[in-house]
Amino acid sequence: MPISSHQRSHIDGKKWKLCPFWQSGTAPASSSTQSSQLQSQKSHEKGAASNGNSRSSNKVSSVAKSLLPARRRLRLDPANNLYFPYEPGKQVRSAVRMKNQSSSHVAFKFQTTAPKSCYMRPPGGILAPGESIIATVFKFVEQPDKNEKQSDRRSKVKFKIMSLKVTEGTDFVPELFDEQKDEVVVERILRVIFLNAERSTPALEKLKHQLAEAEAQLEICKKPPADPPLKVVGQGLIIDEWKERREKYLARQQVEAVDLM
Repeated sequence: MPISSHQRSHIDGKKWKLCPFWQSGTAPASSSTQSSQLQSQKSHEKGAASNGNSRSSNKVSSVAKSLLPARRRLRLDPANNLYFPYEPGKQVRSAVRMKNQSSSHVAFKFQTTAPKSCYMRPPGGILAPGESIIATVFKFVEQPDKNEKQSDRRSKVKFKIMSLKVTEGTDFVPELFDEQKDEVVVERILRVIFLNAERSTPALEKLKHQLAEAEAQLEICKKPPADPPLKVVGQGLIIDEWKERREKYLARQQVEAVDLM
């Protein structure tokens, strides 16, 4: 049945009523206002989300930093163990070389779980950048039990080496590690390993070489300082301070001899 022009205009009028914003002149402005509000809301949500992500990333990075091991300031040789010759009933020695591989001065300190039977020389000190030292560790080896096997020659004693960054010119005192305990780094925890003293092994030969180096360093430290250079006093008068000290010493000896008579 054909649709009359009156019915068609009526139907078109209903369609227009279903979408009134097509007819209104001010409707597009309200639509743009709504879209701008939606965009601002979305941008606000994105900003909040980015802030939340940055906070969470900061938290993750801080947790990751706390889980990462601290950067070591000292390089040790041997790195994980202290080797001692197995000689029951005797005091034996071990050695460990420490080198400051950082760009600042570093204080170091030893600790042991058996302070009554072990001691270190030196027990602590300060190393300049690139400086190295060989520390000697002394330990008394107890007599084994009757039922102890040779394969069970292991010690539960452990040594801990700690480090602390200090400024140049700082005097070493053990209290530094208590005053700045938050900055202290545990470099290594060394286990005690016994070696057969009657069998030549690379580890035993290396230990003997390090101990010889440590003794040489100790002898150098024990040497008295060299005599000061000759001084020029007045107009070219040279005074030999060594002779002057010797003359004073002989004079004291003569006085003491007279008193004894």
